[in-house]
Amino acid sequence: MLIARLLVVGALAWPTMLGAALWDRAQHPAAPSAWATVVYLAASRVCHQQSERSFHTEGAQWPVCARCAGLYLAAPFGIAGFLLRRRPLRAGMRRLQPSHVFLVAAIPTALTLAWEWGGMGTPPNLVRATSALPLGAVVAWMLLTVTHQVD
Repeated sequence: MLIARLLVVGALAWPTMLGAALWDRAQHPAAPSAWATVVYLAASRVCHQQSERSFHTEGAQWPVCARCAGLYLAAPFGIAGFLLRRRPLRAGMRRLQPSHVFLVAAIPTALTLAWEWGGMGTPPNLVRATSALPLGAVVAWMLLTVTHQVD
């Protein structure tokens, strides 16, 4: 249960920290706080942070790109889906393989990657973020499902 609880805390804390760091940068563009700088630095380890592929709020670039933002913002919904599902699955639902659910959730993100890699330009940031929402929710749900069974 410890790993599962840490995942829940992380799925809630990380997007909250990203938002708080963004707010700090927007409020203090010339001199952001040290903790906000650390959050942006930590985010740079998992995201390219390209300005043209990131949202901006009040002139401040988000700590992660639009696609990563979609992944991270959806994770708490995957956690909520796991926690709220306490009734047994219907027979047809039990046959769904987690890998199939993952593949279906990854389709929108894969389509935006094909758009980019196919030489059709870069999808708008809202499209990139929205396409990542199903994948972010399903990955969080899958991680919590697996860790809940292990703990």
